[in-house]
Amino acid sequence: MSERLRQSDSATLATSVPLRRNRRFQILWIGAASANLGLETVEVAYPLLIMSLTGSPALAGLFGFAQIGTALLVGLPAGAVVDRWDRRRILLISEAVRALTLLFIVLSLMADRANFGLLILAAIVLGAGTAFGAPARMLLIRAVVPDHQLTAALSQDEARSGAAALAGPPLGGALYLVSRTFPFVAAIVGFVISFVCALVIRVPKAEPPTEPVEKEPKSALGPLANAFSGVIELLGDRLLRSALLLISIFYFSITAAILMVMVTLRDQEHSPGTIGLALSGTAVGMLVGSALVPRLNRLLSPGALLLSASTLTTLAVALLALPLGPLWVFAMLTLAALGLPALKILVDIMIFRQTPDHRRGRAIAATITLIGAGSPLGSLVGGLALQFLGVTGAIVLIAGTQAAITAAGLASRHVRSARWPE
Repeated sequence: MSERLRQSDSATLATSVPLRRNRRFQILWIGAASANLGLETVEVAYPLLIMSLTGSPALAGLFGFAQIGTALLVGLPAGAVVDRWDRRRILLISEAVRALTLLFIVLSLMADRANFGLLILAAIVLGAGTAFGAPARMLLIRAVVPDHQLTAALSQDEARSGAAALAGPPLGGALYLVSRTFPFVAAIVGFVISFVCALVIRVPKAEPPTEPVEKEPKSALGPLANAFSGVIELLGDRLLRSALLLISIFYFSITAAILMVMVTLRDQEHSPGTIGLALSGTAVGMLVGSALVPRLNRLLSPGALLLSASTLTTLAVALLALPLGPLWVFAMLTLAALGLPALKILVDIMIFRQTPDHRRGRAIAATITLIGAGSPLGSLVGGLALQFLGVTGAIVLIAGTQAAITAAGLASRHVRSARWPE
């Protein structure tokens, strides 16, 4: 009885504390911001390093495909693991593995032993670390934030992602200009800070379910069916299915466009720092879009929001074909990213509030997998298109794909008539 009273008092206190004074949330936020900043910093270095080693845009795209593809491939079984194991411990292991992998790259660069095969191996390990760390971190945030503050917490989390994406590319370009190893060192520092933040917090135990937990149905496929249960559950919801498809196509287009922009600006002999500043347009769009979330949710229905964001991305990617320099690239990437935060927060809120805690790991892993499926495909298709079609042909291909999906959404009565859930 006394233990239940203490938990009740703790829960009451948590709900009365403003989000800015929620120490556990802010520590987790600092750790996530540090890791994100490191990741965004080093993302500029990967393609520049690979192109300097191989001279091939296609191989630069293959690296992104390997890293993100591994995260997606491992994501579903990782979600089942996160539902069963201690989430804080999973995050600690993930951050340690990623930091050590980047340290290995730094040492290989210092010894002049870096090669494409080594980088692909590192991409696979980093992708697997992301597959476990991302859902574990999201569930830790959910554990320290009361329900009525969840929207604000997720909005702040989106703003953190946008801020990291804003600062990371120019920082990565400037550091790479000084030394090829510096962006990787910055990423290591970010993971170490994230590790320490996860180490010092104490997360409350999950409350027991108020209703009996249904046993997982037995299947001949065993663990495989269990891992895919999150995907099946999400795809059964028509609104979530449409939203996840359109967000996935957004990532396909943006990932491919960023690779094309990097190659184009490099061929125009712009410095790595200038390239990084141009790429930060995506982050500015996310930051502005995060601030617009409440207003967009009031003014637009889900269908209108989905289709408006997709149309805007189509136009912005197509206009990247105009060779108007880094400022134009910055502006187009800003426009392309404006609607993304509102769409992601909608999906996150629906999953958090409708899925029981014992299934949230699989649901979040499934969300990351379905949303992120476009990124490795965009990296691979973008690299191949640059290799064989040139910049203009590649942009036409990507913008045409985005336009086709947008047209399909406009033709769908279900998407047009979607309404916000109560």
